[in-house]
Amino acid sequence: MKTKIKKLITLFSLVVLSGQGCTKALPAETIAASQPITLKVWAVVDDVDVYQDVIAAYRVSHPNVAVEYSRFRLEEYKSQLLNALAEDRGPDVFLIHNTWTNEYATKTVPMPTTTKTAYRVTTGSIKKELTWEMRTEPTLSMIEFKNQYADVVQHDLLRTIDVSTDAQKKNYQERLMGVPIGVDTMALYYNKDLLNAAGIPTPAENWSQFSEQIKPLTKVDAQGNILQSAAGIGTADNVERATDLLTLLMMQSGQDMEDDAGYPVFSKMPAIITNAENPPSHLALQFYIDFADPNKTVYTWNNQMQNSLDAFTSGRTAYFFGYAYQYDLIRANAPKINLGLSKMPQIEGNDQKNFANYWNWVVAKKSLHKDVAWNFLMQMTQPDLLQKILTKAKRPSARKSLLAAQLQDERIGVFASQVLTATSWYRGKDSAAMEQILRELIVSAASGTPLVKAIKFASDQIAMTIK
Repeated sequence: MKTKIKKLITLFSLVVLSGQGCTKALPAETIAASQPITLKVWAVVDDVDVYQDVIAAYRVSHPNVAVEYSRFRLEEYKSQLLNALAEDRGPDVFLIHNTWTNEYATKTVPMPTTTKTAYRVTTGSIKKELTWEMRTEPTLSMIEFKNQYADVVQHDLLRTIDVSTDAQKKNYQERLMGVPIGVDTMALYYNKDLLNAAGIPTPAENWSQFSEQIKPLTKVDAQGNILQSAAGIGTADNVERATDLLTLLMMQSGQDMEDDAGYPVFSKMPAIITNAENPPSHLALQFYIDFADPNKTVYTWNNQMQNSLDAFTSGRTAYFFGYAYQYDLIRANAPKINLGLSKMPQIEGNDQKNFANYWNWVVAKKSLHKDVAWNFLMQMTQPDLLQKILTKAKRPSARKSLLAAQLQDERIGVFASQVLTATSWYRGKDSAAMEQILRELIVSAASGTPLVKAIKFASDQIAMTIK
């Protein structure tokens, strides 16, 4: 692969692999488990240096395990992964997006209750010898997982599946389909200079304040062309993560997005709302598209403008709705921008809700080293090693115990502060199709299609991607 960055991690071992040291009295199972193997790890968001400490630590106790880490570009990752898995040359461990869990359910294995791997150990008090020891270790109980990780991770990764080995009997249990490192959340980037020039001392904390700030932050020429906008919002194709933003507005408005089976219900009235004419999704969609309607007082954006991220880094837009992973790109493209970060605006009087966008590590069903793969992931997510990963990756933690220390971090503190209130919703098998349907919903509503019709059509279309 021309664009694939492939690195074989070959860290030196204190004593190399089985066949050396004391193995004469070892059981056949232990000898077999201590043979050299290569664990293939495929990633899409981080270079190998982010995981160097984890790999080195794992090889201290498992020197027979070489870790081959490969990073792909996002635009090529999915096709490369699916092709490799289909041809039995895929990875043992790989990353999937939090909306891909059901899509990859048949290609991955849930976390087992225990793992069984060979450890390199030292025996003897006077004459020390290196040998191997077979260990069966518990992974993570469901109670431990639910106590230790953010709620959104439970929604995205816990599934009730049949774990029976008897084809004649069913044994449904709740299992963890993967493990996260961090949970990114959408927040508000802002250009301090543009807010200062408009006489706005602090960024908007709620959507009412945001709407009030549109006029002083928007500049137009004599022909009505927008020279400076308040934010990229209101359209589909030139707003970064427009579908995340629209979905978040619906959820903040009190809209249920899915039922217990994962089917979309955002065209229906939530059961707890009894005094409204239309579901909250209608109000949220109308609120969103109004920012791109020249006839509205909040008009500040349109389809002719450049991508919202580019508009922000070029100094033409005051606000940008974005994630922690976009920070480096903003700094690289606009090193002199007077950059600020603030929490995502909320709806006054409603429960605080934020939107999660992140990746999870999973183990391939076709892996020949499933126990080693899960054992490796269990060590990766231990707090001490996880902290090292998060520090290098500049990512908010999925593990609740590490969030408090991150709150004081100037770069990721805002994103970390939203993890506990972050949510997601899609549990279908084609997240790309879902996002395209929501983009078409925005276009349809903006072109004049009645909201009730546009939203019902979108909900029905997404329902077809669930099973």
